[in-house]
Amino acid sequence: MAFDNEFTRMFGVEHPVVCGGMLAVGTAELISAVANAGALGFLSALTQPTPEALAREIARCRELTDRPFGVNLTILPTIEPVPYEEYRAAIVDSGVIVVETAGSNPAPHLAAFKAAGVKVVHKAVSVRHALKAEALGVDAVSIDGFECAGHPGSDDVPGLVLIPAAARRLRVPVIASGGFATGGGLVAALALGACAINMGTRFEATVEAPIHPDVKARIVANDERDTRVVFREFGNTARVARNAVSEEIARLGALPGATFADVAELASGRRGRQRVLQDGAVEDGMWWAGQAQGLIDSVESCATVVRTIVEDAEAIIRTGLVNQLTPDLVTARS
Repeated sequence: MAFDNEFTRMFGVEHPVVCGGMLAVGTAELISAVANAGALGFLSALTQPTPEALAREIARCRELTDRPFGVNLTILPTIEPVPYEEYRAAIVDSGVIVVETAGSNPAPHLAAFKAAGVKVVHKAVSVRHALKAEALGVDAVSIDGFECAGHPGSDDVPGLVLIPAAARRLRVPVIASGGFATGGGLVAALALGACAINMGTRFEATVEAPIHPDVKARIVANDERDTRVVFREFGNTARVARNAVSEEIARLGALPGATFADVAELASGRRGRQRVLQDGAVEDGMWWAGQAQGLIDSVESCATVVRTIVEDAEAIIRTGLVNQLTPDLVTARS
């Protein structure tokens, strides 16, 4: 028995599992391992300091895998202008077949991607935004429930509601994101109308993830309560790992008249990447993690993570617990 659905056929992968783009984590080492495991992974374009460096990273990933992978292009307002058009050109010129867009409206980039035959998956945190992306012409939508790491929006709708709400209204394939780390989660997402799951925190806790072992150990030790929602007061709600820095950011943000400038030093992405992800000082910077931490109990290779999730999902379906309700979730094949 194997999963064979719209997602696996559209992107030419073996399993309906995605590793979305993660800044400072989505490098060739991790994404090639995800691809070799039969899943779809996305290099993080903006992890690379220049478009030229991104082109080299794409080439390096191709040296490590002959399977499909994509690139994430996160479009956000920045203090220093980002040459998004040049990053887009590097993606197209490198022959990448699929791009994950996130952050802002992907419209300025869709024509160029479409002209090059690149499929576009857009990340959305609400049904209304997903419908807008579909109308613009994206090929699939990754819908982020409130459980997710990163920016879940301000509606606070968890995946159990958001995923089927999106699936019932969208015509393009829906990828479920936020809170996924197990085979049971994959079955649930498929039953809710999604065609695949997207995991970030689970792939951080893998052998190949380019982050300090102490961060991976912290993810394993943490439970589902060990995240903190910050930046809500500044109109940019974010879910991060609970530690001394995120608690202080939350405290300062709650003070009357607080502005982002009051927390900017603590919340610095450069600080989090250097002190936490590189040096392993897990209390000394802000870093991204979702509630799926409560489902992660070991650091494994990407191959083991994907294989275990798929095998567990198939076993759940094979027992008959769900196949009477969802007989078309899987297609048996030798």
